[in-house]
Amino acid sequence: MSARNDMPYWWEAAEPAEAATGAPPARADIVIVGGGYTGMGAAIPLARAGREVVVLERDRPGDGASSRNGGITSGNIRHSFSSLIEKYGLEQAKAFYAEGVVARQELYDFIAAEKLDCDFQPTGRFSGAMRPEILETMKREMALLHEHIGIEPTIVERQDVHDEIGSDLYHGGVRRADIGGIHPAKLHRELRRVAEAAGAGIYSGTGVTDIRRIGSAFEVTTPKGKIQAAHVIVATNGYTDKGLPWLRRRLVPVISEMIATEPLSPNLMQSLMPKRQMHGETRQLGYYYRPSPDGKSILLGGRRYASDADAARERLRQGLIEIFPELNDVKLSHHWFGFVAFPMDQLPKLTVHDGVVYATGFCGSGVVWARWMGMKAAALVLEKEETSAFYSDTLRRIPFYNGKPWFLPVMMNWYKLKDRLTGTMK
Repeated sequence: MSARNDMPYWWEAAEPAEAATGAPPARADIVIVGGGYTGMGAAIPLARAGREVVVLERDRPGDGASSRNGGITSGNIRHSFSSLIEKYGLEQAKAFYAEGVVARQELYDFIAAEKLDCDFQPTGRFSGAMRPEILETMKREMALLHEHIGIEPTIVERQDVHDEIGSDLYHGGVRRADIGGIHPAKLHRELRRVAEAAGAGIYSGTGVTDIRRIGSAFEVTTPKGKIQAAHVIVATNGYTDKGLPWLRRRLVPVISEMIATEPLSPNLMQSLMPKRQMHGETRQLGYYYRPSPDGKSILLGGRRYASDADAARERLRQGLIEIFPELNDVKLSHHWFGFVAFPMDQLPKLTVHDGVVYATGFCGSGVVWARWMGMKAAALVLEKEETSAFYSDTLRRIPFYNGKPWFLPVMMNWYKLKDRLTGTMK
């Protein structure tokens, strides 16, 4: 069943809108490159501190992943807690994971304090185990997180899975009550509203072609002219282009795509998603999925590894049917994609290079991390004592890489092979 259109489902209610299209001012205190969650996360505290802030967006603000993602407030880190302990030691691993807990709660507090209209639903998230032995691994990981971070998950045994989801695919799993869902495009629209109300100037259709340091200041070049700025924050993540060559060589953009079903009957939705919560699973190339905010449709996403759009859509549809065989004949209403970004070590990044502040590398979990790292970038500019466990003096360049991920098909096939070897993929 083919999708009706390739416009993001989220745009039906909150399509990104143009901002100012004229030339930006010739001077500003801070120039922020990128108008998504990260850019708005930086712009709000800076503007509220009385700084003259200019946000430059190549397209429409929020056109990228900020209005295309799954809207799940996971704050995930790609690496397991135990693997981080092995690589970085217990204290650093604790710092990484603890910051995710704080960042997630801060987002919830900000939504409440600012009265953001973004369909926030603190429903919880269930992650399904694809094999019995994987459930045992999940139990060990959750025990570590409970001991060291204070996270209180619920272990779901195989016989109780139907309390969480109407599927026979999983051999148990873990439920996290602290994870919920938002409408991503509405969240961006609200963050932009708050940023503009604070005095930030936001400009559409204004890509950056060069950033040059001149003494202690910067010259930012755009097709509409040059801007002199005391500080520059780069917040482009998966949409980093040739105008930012230093960062482009250090991030791998990966397509993450989603489908939405046409509205389902209330009885069927109740059967398939009894708790209306968010969902994930343990496959390397697994799926994330959720009910729509109105509870009428199911939205499912995953990484793309087929170059053909029709084949990619069909893969997602087959994934949906594998989880919910009852949906075999259900039509899709939308199919869309966006770019997420991975640094070499697959950890979020806050760094400074040649005076420019970079907040990036959210590895597909930007609902929590993007705005948070934007705020941390603003704190650096404001010279506050706030810090982040993810701050680093370096961001490693990826060998033999100039911004075009020629190696991505090899990586995707490797992950696919790992799933097949572990019996988690057909």
